[in-house]
Amino acid sequence: MTRPKLILGSGSPRRAELLGQLGLVADDIRPPDVDETPKKGELPLNYCRRIAASKAAAMHVATDEVVLCADTTVALGRRIMGKPKDTAEAAEFLMSLSGRRHRVITSVVVRNAAGAWARDVVTNVKMKRLSNEELNGYLATGDWQGKAGGYAIQGPAGAFIPWIQGSYTGVVGLPIAETAGLLQAAGFPLYGEQP
Repeated sequence: MTRPKLILGSGSPRRAELLGQLGLVADDIRPPDVDETPKKGELPLNYCRRIAASKAAAMHVATDEVVLCADTTVALGRRIMGKPKDTAEAAEFLMSLSGRRHRVITSVVVRNAAGAWARDVVTNVKMKRLSNEELNGYLATGDWQGKAGGYAIQGPAGAFIPWIQGSYTGVVGLPIAETAGLLQAAGFPLYGEQP
């Protein structure tokens, strides 16, 4: 029996890089097309779980494949902060987060032809109070584009995050320890294991 093919159901280069920390390279990258609009009154954790599950459900999984999907959401209280649509929204998100604690939620779903395994990882993050100079300097980098909450901890905005409690890789977009466990549960060999 050969190792199943690993399919990454995400176009995120950060998730592909994080898989690399496990010594893995996806055999194929097939981001599913899923509507990521929050439902009225939907709470951030429920939203994140639903989107990750929807992505996994939208994927065709062959008998020799293991699919990995994830969703990352920034939550300020009950508010879901997705990817900002423009610089103005990115500025508004960052000013809301400035000087406050928030949560970064990443839901991961791994599927094979027989079943699905899921985990949620919630990390508490504190952002320092941003000056106008810091805010405008960061917005000018364009690093906020395509990032939940308008920032990426692994980029220049890392200078704004003095404290986290939880999973650093979860904040980046794929919690490594939990993902490794899910892949193993789905029968995907890690660390030189033979199936």
